[in-house]
Amino acid sequence: MLSSWLVEEGYSYDLQRRYKKSRWLEPIGTGAVIRDNDRVGYEGAIYALQKQAGLSIHPGGRTALSLLGKAHYLELSAGKVFLFGGSREKLPAWFKKHHWDVQVDFFETSFLPKDLGLTEIEVKFFSIKISGAARAMMECLYLAPQKQGLMECYELMEGLNNLPPAQVQLLLENCQSVKVKRLFLYLAEKANHSWFTHLDVTKIDLGSGKRSIVRNGSFVEKYGITVSQELEEHEKRI
Repeated sequence: MLSSWLVEEGYSYDLQRRYKKSRWLEPIGTGAVIRDNDRVGYEGAIYALQKQAGLSIHPGGRTALSLLGKAHYLELSAGKVFLFGGSREKLPAWFKKHHWDVQVDFFETSFLPKDLGLTEIEVKFFSIKISGAARAMMECLYLAPQKQGLMECYELMEGLNNLPPAQVQLLLENCQSVKVKRLFLYLAEKANHSWFTHLDVTKIDLGSGKRSIVRNGSFVEKYGITVSQELEEHEKRI
């Protein structure tokens, strides 16, 4: 719980200090508390940021795909969590200083509207918003290739065989990253997903000029991108 939110709920800072002295509440940094003897994961902190601070910070990328059960065949590091926030949104100091038993990588981005393509999942006794599968895939591509391998992105894309075309279309039309849009369409077509055929690419701004995603790779003329030779020559999983 955020101390500022508790004040809004009628628990003054003086009252909170008395609760701390009585060991009813335990501070986990300046500005946040937990009930004494509670163990709180990063999900509980995300809940507070979303529900009490009104922030759009959420688990995204391959973390969201894993939470959605879309990455079960990949060896994803359970010790690392990818969080995304909107432009000018920051993780508070208490969040960054607390040890959550996972490594947290936070990315402040504005390449997608902050409220578009999210979904809500149940975590223990509460719920939080995370990226839906299509948005999570785009977040993976936003990080590629520096923080997310292109081959892993393709393997993740292969598992997304039932995305709603209308939702994908809306995300692509509102996406501000040409790199992400071109890579997404390239990987979706390569994975031969049936929903890909229902997209209207003419309504998606793919920019102009070439984009070199990797150096010394293979040039994909249709999408004007240079990807790794390993990816371009890789055949769809049977």
